[in-house]
Amino acid sequence: MYSLRRERDGAGDSGNMSMLFWVEDDRVLHENNSKPRVGVVVRVGSVIARTMQQQDYWTTTYVTEIIEESDNYVKFKTGNSIYEWRRI
Repeated sequence: MYSLRRERDGAGDSGNMSMLFWVEDDRVLHENNSKPRVGVVVRVGSVIARTMQQQDYWTTTYVTEIIEESDNYVKFKTGNSIYEWRRI
């Protein structure tokens, strides 16, 4: 399980998916069950649809800086936000 929360308002999601996306040679690549790193977009949530009343996942913009990191925790900046990612 993973958790992703935006620092300023607590928005985000949690679930069994932590997926990274990036573009390389005009192709969108992805990596499953991974922790945030500079140059990727982070998506955390559910790999299957939940209900129409609940979001399925939360996606950030590109990670620009890692502020703090340990085995199961990463605090990072995107273009306009600071997030905390956890493996729980």
